Amino acid sequence: MWVIAAVITMLCFGINNFIFKATSGTGLSKVHMQFFFNLTAFLIMLGYGLIEGFALFNAFTIVLGAIIGILNANGNIQMAKAFEKGPGSLTSPLISTNTVIPILSAALIFHEHITLIQWIGILVMLASAAVIQYTPGSGNVKIDYKPWMLHILLSIGSFGVLGILMKTSSHLNIDSINTLVCMYAGGSTYLIINSLITKERWQPTELKLGAIIGCISAIGYSSYFFALNTGIASIVFPIVSLSCLVVVLGSCWFYKERLKVYQSIGVVTALAGIVITKI
Repeated sequence: MWVIAAVITMLCFGINNFIFKATSGTGLSKVHMQFFFNLTAFLIMLGYGLIEGFALFNAFTIVLGAIIGILNANGNIQMAKAFEKGPGSLTSPLISTNTVIPILSAALIFHEHITLIQWIGILVMLASAAVIQYTPGSGNVKIDYKPWMLHILLSIGSFGVLGILMKTSSHLNIDSINTLVCMYAGGSTYLIINSLITKERWQPTELKLGAIIGCISAIGYSSYFFALNTGIASIVFPIVSLSCLVVVLGSCWFYKERLKVYQSIGVVTALAGIVITKI
């Protein structure tokens, strides 16, 4: 079941990333959309918790959840800024390497036992994710190198540490609903402060799209925690990183983009990697 939960997370994250891609260049604020999706997801998880009952909150749970939410929001913001400074063909594969951080932490810090065949599957999935996202650019692409690399490193660091903290939460048996409520509350607070600083104009479409993304995010992160609580984190993380599959295939479907041969191979090997980790 935990593999299915990881795949559901992958699909949810992929759909949300595709929505962000589809709205790029439309004048919609990514900060505002993220705020509304965090707020929507917060209300969903708060409502669920009030109906089903919360576990006991403590200061550690609140702080840990809030930090996870801030890292998630900051990672997305830094990624969006990196796309503005350099080519997406290089930005996406570089940022996707953040998966290596929680994978190594699961093995070294949390002492997860991973067989050789599972390591092969993990490496196949990571390589596939990079291949699927890569698009050769023209030789004269301009890169504002220093800020581009800074945003990439900040995004990698944010997402990488986020993965470690999520595994920490599950390792300490902290109730996932409590963590998610604190996570979305922390993310919302961080984003509203960010919005006050940037002073971008608010638009009704941002609320509508943010609400949709928030509903999908609530499902995705709930499945994510279930997978981490019941499965092998070192396998869950690379499966989730394959969310790029949804973005690439969605682009082929909606924008009639042709899937390149190496991307088709990447899709097949990614699926093969998931199968290998279950052998």
